[in-house]
Amino acid sequence: MNKKVLSVILGGGVGSRLYPLTADRSKPAVPIAGKYRLIDIPISNCLNSGLKRIFVLTQFNSASLNRHLKNAYQFDRFSDAFVDILAAEQTRDNKSWFQGTADAVRQIIPHLESLHHDYICILSGDHLYQMNYKKMINHHIDSGADITVGTIPVVEEDCPGFGIMKVDESGDIASFVEKPDASEVSQWKSVVSEDLQAQGKEYLASMGIYVFSKQVLLDLLRSLPDTIDFGKEIIPAAVEGHQKVISYSFTGYWTDIGTIKSFYEANLRLTTYLPEFNLYNNKELLYTRARMLAPMKVFGTRLHHTLISEGCILHAESIENSVVGIRSRIGKRTIIKNSVVMGIDYYQALMDLKDNPDKLLGIGEDCYLNRVIVDKNAKIGDRVKINGHDGLEDAETEHYCIREGIVIVKKNAHIPADTTIS
Repeated sequence: MNKKVLSVILGGGVGSRLYPLTADRSKPAVPIAGKYRLIDIPISNCLNSGLKRIFVLTQFNSASLNRHLKNAYQFDRFSDAFVDILAAEQTRDNKSWFQGTADAVRQIIPHLESLHHDYICILSGDHLYQMNYKKMINHHIDSGADITVGTIPVVEEDCPGFGIMKVDESGDIASFVEKPDASEVSQWKSVVSEDLQAQGKEYLASMGIYVFSKQVLLDLLRSLPDTIDFGKEIIPAAVEGHQKVISYSFTGYWTDIGTIKSFYEANLRLTTYLPEFNLYNNKELLYTRARMLAPMKVFGTRLHHTLISEGCILHAESIENSVVGIRSRIGKRTIIKNSVVMGIDYYQALMDLKDNPDKLLGIGEDCYLNRVIVDKNAKIGDRVKINGHDGLEDAETEHYCIREGIVIVKKNAHIPADTTIS
């Protein structure tokens, strides 16, 4: 299977809806679940599916993503496995940046043609889910399809946020609409199981996952040179052009990490008793960079529904319903609730801190944080109170942002002692 399939992961554009987390990193490089990056999700799905030839396409703020991929994914030099970054590049034939998902893949056609394969799996780099792509690819091959679109059942009110497929009894996609108006959604019901009907999930939304037969993809990209997007242009054109376009319905957990709110909620759902996304799985492993970090150290902190990553030093009074990232330091009597603390990229030298205790990164003493995202390497002084809530208006300062009632402390930011954000 590996030699028949190439996987292409789309790194996304500027990622403006995830700002400020994407201020100086690409969307796939955004940390999640304390110790991973978003790019680890599709790559892990590929590796667990036996797909080990992977291109990652990116063009914005790709330095940290490059470092992560180089340090995380190293294979036996005698195998043909690879995870390679393909950044937007000027050539004699094309001097523009990637304009969209389809345009990005069009621009790397020379790389695709240089390797032997029969099928191309196109994936997004900003979704959270666990999926065996091999099953989808086998479904594509067995049905003789030209294109297979991964779809997920959704309820009517969710439809305006997705590309919606109209799928018949045989699984063929008869028509497609991108983010339909709420007034016309009822026209887009598909044939689904009785179980899904009972849940009100009679609509099939695109997951941004596609399997193409190689020549079909190349022909479409070359015959439609002005198209820039798969969902809005290539897939509808293929349906209208009578290509065999089918649905592969996925009923497991899947969520789009496209906004600050969705990022925040996806992290916090991981702290529940039995989360829908299973980090504790013997078969569907989640791979990332291997770090040689010490065990976490806890001094009397009360922990409840919380993920704590390696290398942390915790003096806090309590941490509840939160995710705490690698190397985090949290001071005495501090209370953290409903928050995502991304951690620190390095340990500070004790001798330096002895002479300059105010330079200690992390969260200080006697602080209170609720509904907060603390990005990497931030310094929050003593007695800081940050209380996010729905009544807060969106705002931005040099060191923090407020989005949908969530306070985001920026990377490398300094919140002085005794500050209140509420």
